[in-house]
Amino acid sequence: MSHSGVLHVLTGCTAVGKTEWALRWAEARGAEIVSCDSLLFYRGMDVGTAKPSAAELARVPHHLVDLCDLGDRMDVTRYVARTRTALAEIAARGRSALVVGGSGFYLKAFFSPVADEVAVPASLRAEVAALPLAVALDRLRALNPSGLETLDTENPRRVARALERCLASGRTLAELAAEFARQPAPFADWAVKLARIDRAPEELDRRIEARVAAMLRAGLVGEVRRLLPLGLAENPSAARAIGYRETIDVLEGRLPERDLASVIVKNTRALVKKQRTWFRTQLPPHRILEGATLRDIGELFD
Repeated sequence: MSHSGVLHVLTGCTAVGKTEWALRWAEARGAEIVSCDSLLFYRGMDVGTAKPSAAELARVPHHLVDLCDLGDRMDVTRYVARTRTALAEIAARGRSALVVGGSGFYLKAFFSPVADEVAVPASLRAEVAALPLAVALDRLRALNPSGLETLDTENPRRVARALERCLASGRTLAELAAEFARQPAPFADWAVKLARIDRAPEELDRRIEARVAAMLRAGLVGEVRRLLPLGLAENPSAARAIGYRETIDVLEGRLPERDLASVIVKNTRALVKKQRTWFRTQLPPHRILEGATLRDIGELFD
């Protein structure tokens, strides 16, 4: 599984302008693009994700875009496996790879371990899912007398996952965390060069407003209406995505359509704030480029 080579990764928050810069860099370098966007995997989620257009996809070969249907869930382990396969194929063609996207959990896979080896039987998962939060917490505390590390004890899903892993492995959260930290990162055999595009808050606000207006003109409401019978609502990561969740609220009568644009804009701004904090605290030191003054693709990584 060993590899030696440079892997370029370009990130940045929503609406910052990653797509065009990535296309220009890849065209100039004869590179291929690997998506690191958790929603571009899904076929049919085009307008609300600002998925590259058919013309943009034709400019440069893309990987991990339109990979699966809404009923076929992606996770980080599967993402790593598919990405490693794509990178091997790209390298075999003698070409460079550019990873592009801003989905934090998937992005982190390029720099640190992201999934442990604990296998949880379906029967155990069902048993834990049936427990009220307070009961699950009591059982978890009994298994972890020295404490629950940094677990968000008010998040039922995270408490359930933690309890499952302790029961399935027979180990405490602290022991599991120590084992996890000793794992190699999935792409440790690549030299990863990371760059991030950023913009001033006022400029990004304008870009967000323009992007949301363009999505609504391009038929976001119709897209969501088409995707609901195909399983959109049953896919949590897709149904909770900004743009989709607000449109579902409109279609199901919880939000007036006249408020749709403003609510998507407000929620996108909140997401961008979280993304910026995440990039600052969770990524290794990296090159930050001011999008408004970026003029030459050579500035991205060189």
